[in-house]
Amino acid sequence: MAILVTGSTGTIGSAVLASLRGHGVELRALTRSPETVRFAEGVTAVKGDISDIDSIREALKGVSTLFLLVPNIADELTQAMLTLNAARDAGMKGIVYLSVFKGETYTDVPHFAGKYTIERMIEQREVPATILRPAYFIQNDARQKDALLTHGVYGMPVGRKGISMVDTRDIGEAAARELLRREQANAPLPSEIYELVGPDCLDGNALAAIWSEVLGRGISYGGDDLDLLEQRLRAFGPSWLAYDLRLMMRRYQEDGAAATATDVDRLSALLGHPPRSYRDFASDMAADWAKG
Repeated sequence: MAILVTGSTGTIGSAVLASLRGHGVELRALTRSPETVRFAEGVTAVKGDISDIDSIREALKGVSTLFLLVPNIADELTQAMLTLNAARDAGMKGIVYLSVFKGETYTDVPHFAGKYTIERMIEQREVPATILRPAYFIQNDARQKDALLTHGVYGMPVGRKGISMVDTRDIGEAAARELLRREQANAPLPSEIYELVGPDCLDGNALAAIWSEVLGRGISYGGDDLDLLEQRLRAFGPSWLAYDLRLMMRRYQEDGAAATATDVDRLSALLGHPPRSYRDFASDMAADWAKG
């Protein structure tokens, strides 16, 4: 039998596949265009689209373990629920579902509430699944390059309460470890939940201070302007998504998203090493940008 990875060409799916390779399991990657995508050796492209239930049913044939990632789309909840039901119908031995940190608390943020609804389905229907709850992705801040280098500003309005941001490489490793554990088990395993978080809780000023240090120049925090954030996001995506992300950032400003020491320790045990820090990411980015 095989492991099927959805979202296979994106940042997280690619990290999951990279961490799964070399462990002696059959790997399949769901993609709309298998004829054009080139995966690494040992990964088989499988045609399918989570918006098309017939293609999902076909793609699940011969699969025993599923990595389910549904992107922030208008009908995310419907697509996730249909895919999860199809996996149950197919007799899936194990599922790893990518949810979100604070989904049970941020009830007014659409994509958080949708993911938490899937968590409730997993619990109530006793689906043999690991739920991974990643915090805000550290790598999102690679998009801050122009603001940092040109304007001397850290521009993401994360607020002053602090967020325990997570490195996407840690997400990939955590997902791979749980996929392998479930795939290699003789029978379905009990459900698990992991908070995927970073070791530090950082607010806007702390993030600006890190960038000042690694870039060797003064960087200031750009402030909490959510109108400006929504306006910028509308230039790159639909208005509903821009507003959804604005609502997320508003909750970060109001409540923060801080991990507990227990969260960090438990993730460290799963990974086999401490979660990567924001400072390490910023140092790597600064070195890459210096190379031009």
